[in-house]
Amino acid sequence: MIDFLRNEKNHKFVVPLLSVLFGFLAGAIIMIITGINPLEGYRALVKGVVGNPRKFGEWFVASSPLIFTGLSVAFGFRTGLFNIGAEGQLIVGSFAAVVVGIFVDVPAYIHLPLVLMSAAVAGALWGFVPGFLKAKYKVHEVVVTIMMNYSALHLINYAIKALPGSTKTRSVDILPSASLSSEFLSNITNHSRLHWGFLIAVLGAIVFWFIIERTTFGYELRSVGFNPTASEYAGMKVNRNIILSMMISGAFAGLAGAMISVGTFDYARVIASAEGYGFDGIAVALLGNNSGFAIIISGMLFGALKAGSSAMALASVPKEIGHIIMAFIVLFAAMNYGIKRFLARLGKEEK
Repeated sequence: MIDFLRNEKNHKFVVPLLSVLFGFLAGAIIMIITGINPLEGYRALVKGVVGNPRKFGEWFVASSPLIFTGLSVAFGFRTGLFNIGAEGQLIVGSFAAVVVGIFVDVPAYIHLPLVLMSAAVAGALWGFVPGFLKAKYKVHEVVVTIMMNYSALHLINYAIKALPGSTKTRSVDILPSASLSSEFLSNITNHSRLHWGFLIAVLGAIVFWFIIERTTFGYELRSVGFNPTASEYAGMKVNRNIILSMMISGAFAGLAGAMISVGTFDYARVIASAEGYGFDGIAVALLGNNSGFAIIISGMLFGALKAGSSAMALASVPKEIGHIIMAFIVLFAAMNYGIKRFLARLGKEEK
């Protein structure tokens, strides 16, 4: 067993598993300190996720946008960029999807792809600005994307209220042909809000993997992120690739917005503050080791914590415990180098 843990080839999945385990152990310690039985707390969490078909469906609903924001942040990481702006890109993508869903009246087989494409394009265009400023003027993308998150929130809130038929809190419903919702999926999960978005998120992870791992274009993006000077010397267009990296990252975040607006709700919502999907995407990407398929699992885990936190509250366990567990998991995921060193030293003392 020790040899298995020490083997560096196994660290890609051992380290994230240990991060999750340590996160839940730390959460249990916090519950004990605050006088809560951790067994009861985690039992409530599990029941809140898979206690019945409806909760199971809501788990997938919560996970879909997290997978996309995780892919968004991970694409930036893999290409040398830190995209803190997934939240803003999600918001504009969500709005674009609703606008096309309301005002374009075409058959569903055209309408739904058009809605998803509009969300991706809107997110990409919102990502173009920090990408251009980074490439052209060396303005750090973290500063620009944080500022653009607030811009997106307030501009889109204003735009939603300006749509015909909107109230102070929401827009009118999109046309049925633009919706990701499914009567079949809802019925088999006891009338949950489960929609086809999860399958699209899985497809997004496949696209992520293919671009990054299997294309010359993806190799160039990674090369520019790793060493722009050497890449330029090799004949690569550094500025263009920086912009494209941020735009693709934004496109994934825009699709996360579509999962919410044309999947979960079927309308645009006026929100008082950011809901945190973009920042949770950082955690999903870190735990998933910036790997497309691992991000699906990571997104499902964080989706479970989000979906199950309400059930924990009903069991007299503060829902903030779920956020604390998420924070600890991220902390340990960020300590992956230290965990790898610890695993590498296992058993050496005995020798």
